[in-house]
Amino acid sequence: MSHARLVWLVYFIGALVSLGGCGGKVRYPSYYVLNVPPPAPQPAPPKYVAGSAAVRGFSAPRFLRAGPIVYRQSPEQLGFYNYDRWAVDPRSTVTSAFLAALQSRGIFQSVYLFDGRNASDYLITGTLDHLEEVDQGKQVFINVAISAQLSDVKAGSIIWSDTSSETANLENRAVPGLVAGMSHAADQAITQLVSSMQTRLLQHRSPAWSGIREPQPE
Repeated sequence: MSHARLVWLVYFIGALVSLGGCGGKVRYPSYYVLNVPPPAPQPAPPKYVAGSAAVRGFSAPRFLRAGPIVYRQSPEQLGFYNYDRWAVDPRSTVTSAFLAALQSRGIFQSVYLFDGRNASDYLITGTLDHLEEVDQGKQVFINVAISAQLSDVKAGSIIWSDTSSETANLENRAVPGLVAGMSHAADQAITQLVSSMQTRLLQHRSPAWSGIREPQPE
């Protein structure tokens, strides 16, 4: 190959690289947080309260623990947004929101995050079952489902268990709108679960159940 042709080839390759660098924009991931609002203040405490309760960190299926936000194209097919990810593990957010909701209701004399060291009268466990966009043709939905159960530690029995599932039509299909809809649906699901638990506890306020007692006047 002649020197002139070699020089031309080098310039040609350099020009291609330069054009590629100008035209190709590097895209960085965007990070989002499930934003469950704090519970509204309760007008009055319940007639009865239970003893102490520990809330264990909620679990979730593996596909919700991977990091990327999930969409479901069919019941059998999952997809992941390549550049839209959770900045905070949704399990942690749901656990904290559930704990705050219990504290605001005054159902238990004390509620705290389970640490494996302190003894409690009751143990609350739960699972974030669904937190995804659902695509059905031209329609797009949000699906959030949370399940939880309450166990009597001393008796070793499950007192209450329930699942709350929220499905909502997604109006704003941009990812920020998707996350906002998921946050609202998670808040509704948590509120329904806590109300269900409270109802169950008040139905079983028998004196034989040592964990429940009337609140003492201040």
